[in-house]
Amino acid sequence: MNFTPTELGASIIFAIAVLHTFSTSYFESLAKNSSKHAGLWHLLGEVEIVFGFWAAVLIIYMWLANDLSTAKNYANQRNFTEPLFVFAIMVVAGSKPILGISGQILHALGRGVQAVLRTKQAPTLYFLTLSITPLLGSLITEPAAMTLAAFLLRDLVYRHKCSNALLFGTLGVLFVNISIGGTLTNFAAPPVLMVASTWEWTSAFMFANFGLESCIAIFINAMACTLIFHRQLIEPKSNLAREKMPITTTLVHLLFLAGIVGCAHDPVLFMWLLLFFIGYTTAYPKHQSPLILREALLVGFFLAGLVVLGGLQGWWLQPILENLSPTAVFYGSLVLTAITDNAALTYLGSLVSGTSPEFKLALVGGAVAGGGLTVIANAPNPAGIAILRSHFPNATVSAGWLLIAALPPTFVTILVYRLL
Repeated sequence: MNFTPTELGASIIFAIAVLHTFSTSYFESLAKNSSKHAGLWHLLGEVEIVFGFWAAVLIIYMWLANDLSTAKNYANQRNFTEPLFVFAIMVVAGSKPILGISGQILHALGRGVQAVLRTKQAPTLYFLTLSITPLLGSLITEPAAMTLAAFLLRDLVYRHKCSNALLFGTLGVLFVNISIGGTLTNFAAPPVLMVASTWEWTSAFMFANFGLESCIAIFINAMACTLIFHRQLIEPKSNLAREKMPITTTLVHLLFLAGIVGCAHDPVLFMWLLLFFIGYTTAYPKHQSPLILREALLVGFFLAGLVVLGGLQGWWLQPILENLSPTAVFYGSLVLTAITDNAALTYLGSLVSGTSPEFKLALVGGAVAGGGLTVIANAPNPAGIAILRSHFPNATVSAGWLLIAALPPTFVTILVYRLL
């Protein structure tokens, strides 16, 4: 295993950053107990800040270990399309008209389910949000689906006083279902997108190999979570379906959303559309809500830091993948996904030459199955954290409790993927 001192240093910094994500609650407690440096501790307690902060440390390390030109060249060679796209899609998907039409669709489905099964409204909407919205991610991309689902769950569940079990149990299922919900097409899930072109995987191929399995796992996870927590859910007082929104406003927002999704590979185009969208909402403020620019920027900062730190991890990740059987690749990628972004993992796997179809399917299957285990496992996860974090104790999402909560739906996904 050959590596340079710079790569070794980068991996050490990356390991520290991963440990930092599991320690954010500790820094938040320091912020409360130490007024002298409360600002610094609070900053280090923001999970979205972690990888951006340590990416800056890496660039400074490369500058000191080599020279400024080396550090600048490395940063300039990183591809920041994904962080920019997640930022853009979060802003548009989190707008009032998009959330309104999403709520209307779920309420319409919910009324149909209630009429047939005689169920209450809250559990029905809860189940549909955890099942239908992740599947919608195969059309509007996983980051957009995560944004929609997080806002819907915020209003349905998180704004009420919830038990920790409900808080983390819901988040674990949401993260796992979003990760596998984008596998019905070849463009919606970041880990699939990274290999689809290289391996010539079409949307038909993805649906044939992952579609049925993903749908089954999603519905089992959502149903199990609903059955466990249905007694804790509070019936909504207001119905989003009754809110009046001009159809033209909704259509314009949907066009912006579709345009950004369609230009997902062209940052110049989708950032132009985002700026146009911001201008439109400013010019027509009547039916708008404040855009989630702060939350989206923090998520983009987090992912950009992950891109910088992850770019020098190939020296140890790729040899591991090269020496594994397809079965070992599935479980190996599932575990590795917890400590590195699954899109980066599948990209490194695509660089391995002469791999069998079984190897490729196992790599992607493991990567998406483990996408809910940590905040860094899947690119949309920080978006969900940014929207829901304020409703958790001390406004901090414990990485340890998230891991525990995500294990049951992950096991369900493993069983479905391996048995079917």
